[in-house]
Amino acid sequence: MGSLFGTDGVRGVANTELTCELAYKLGRIGAYILTEGKKKAKIVVGKDTRISGDMLESALISGILSAGSDAICIGVVPTPAVAYLTRKYEADAGVVISASHNPVEYNGIKFFNKDGFKLPDEVEDRIEDYILNGKDIDFMPRGKEVGRKIKVTKAVDEYADFLKSTIDVDLKGMKIAIDCANGASYMAAPKTLCDLGAEVKILNHNPDGYNINYNCGSTHPEIIKECVLETGADLGLSFDGDADRLIAVDEAGNIVDGDRIMAICAAHLMEQGKLKNNALVATVMSNIGLDKALNQYECNIVKTKVGDRYVLEEMKKSGYILGGEQSGHIIFLEHNTTGDGLLSALQLMSVVKKKNKPLSELSSIMKTYPQILKNAKVSNDKKHKYLEDNIIASKIEKIEEIFHGEGRVLIRPSGTEPLVRVMIEGSNEQVLDKYATELVELIEERLA
Repeated sequence: MGSLFGTDGVRGVANTELTCELAYKLGRIGAYILTEGKKKAKIVVGKDTRISGDMLESALISGILSAGSDAICIGVVPTPAVAYLTRKYEADAGVVISASHNPVEYNGIKFFNKDGFKLPDEVEDRIEDYILNGKDIDFMPRGKEVGRKIKVTKAVDEYADFLKSTIDVDLKGMKIAIDCANGASYMAAPKTLCDLGAEVKILNHNPDGYNINYNCGSTHPEIIKECVLETGADLGLSFDGDADRLIAVDEAGNIVDGDRIMAICAAHLMEQGKLKNNALVATVMSNIGLDKALNQYECNIVKTKVGDRYVLEEMKKSGYILGGEQSGHIIFLEHNTTGDGLLSALQLMSVVKKKNKPLSELSSIMKTYPQILKNAKVSNDKKHKYLEDNIIASKIEKIEEIFHGEGRVLIRPSGTEPLVRVMIEGSNEQVLDKYATELVELIEERLA
């Protein structure tokens, strides 16, 4: 991974870091590399609602057309809709212009291959090599070989139809509150839920280019919580700006995060004998309560590094069908190739409807253990050496022995800063804070 692509595409402040010049190059070089120079290839292009989207879309599309590919422009849609429609349209690649849950001044460009998956590192590295080293592709189409911009007006309808096909129940009789974050789900979410017969209370579905994620959406679940309690809704759904993640709220106003959603859905699939390999993929940051909740179902939890790309890599490698993160980025791989907030919402509500139980009761399957997170300031060249230090290792072992299976210690170096992050879980928050502080002080002393 180089300095252009991060863990989720290319991101930066629009028009200063993520410029039109860069967007053009990403479109031109990305189109050529992803289509292997194929003439008249098709590339699906979607975006969220932030004001810089139009500017970057124009530049990106110009690059795509200059490489001889057609740009299928589907307008404002959730990121997972781009992944799905790339497959449905049998396109050669897809690209979405979005900065997800970030503030409005940011934007991003993320590619999908023809199968709707994020690009592997080696493909991103090839694109990055061209751009950072000032190289250009050796292809300048003329006349009929130049790409064409094709506008599609039914993308939201097609995505909604796909979502509805993933469950075998309707939502009649359910009262649902939704927070669209003034983002990419503002059309798709209400349409899908209303089509399925739900009574829907909609919040933050009037984007003006500036208000995406502003005090709303999945990073501000208190908004949907208040609405659920005021309206007596059965549950609430809160999406982020590009709708690839979901945070839910039960009828009593309790937060149902990604860990709890996965616990509910995994348990239901296990009961039906439909969870492939009897396993769920989560990251090391998922709460220990998730492990304990699914132990009774003999469901194995496979842990990866933090980041949905690592979850997906493990799922693809080992054939798992369900995985995700505490943040609400959940992948139902039988249905879509990336995290999908609306898809996750439908799978969750399907379980609620089939079991005819309130979400609070289903969510009680899992107890959330307190987590204490502290940073140890260390030398940058020593931040990976904590495992080699016997004194640090011994301290960690002693803490976990004290917890006796009712807690855990997680140490991981920061990817960008001279820090080692210390996370301790357990039942007593004061005890956790004490041990976290002791461990931070020891790490700082040993790795200064």
